[in-house]
Amino acid sequence: MTTELALERLTPERLVALADELAGLLVDAVEGGASVGFLAGLDPREAARWWRGRAPELAAGRLETWVVHDGGRLTGTVGLALADKPNARHRAELVKLLVHRDARGRGLGRALLALAEREAARSGVTLLLLDTRTDSPAESLYASSGWTRLGVVPDHAADPRGALSPTTFFYKLLAADG
Repeated sequence: MTTELALERLTPERLVALADELAGLLVDAVEGGASVGFLAGLDPREAARWWRGRAPELAAGRLETWVVHDGGRLTGTVGLALADKPNARHRAELVKLLVHRDARGRGLGRALLALAEREAARSGVTLLLLDTRTDSPAESLYASSGWTRLGVVPDHAADPRGALSPTTFFYKLLAADG
């Protein structure tokens, strides 16, 4: 059985409208062990508040966020945090690449990553940065997608259980588009 995938770039209003669904995605990621800035036991209401709090960043042009719907259900998201300093406008940070656990293994993460890279290049970004927990499945995705491993910082962030874990930093140079 095939389902229809739909990619959507979020406006601030649309992000607010989808906050509860995005919260479910974030809670699922944390429960699955992803180190994405939150600890286990994340309350869905708090996760929804966090997502709604991103709307001003979208409105100000400091954040771009996309979601993927699979058969009408929100199953993934990715964001680009854009630099606001004059000497850094050529770079952005890839943030919150999340795919629901029951939708993994079908290429959604890779598709969202490629989308973010294309959109970054289209908007003039030539350098992307990201960090991820060392030895996570995400680390393999980035390495196999042409990202360069910059290094590992020990005890950089707590995993969802609260244990300090190493973090791997990556970068990717993009060709200017246009």
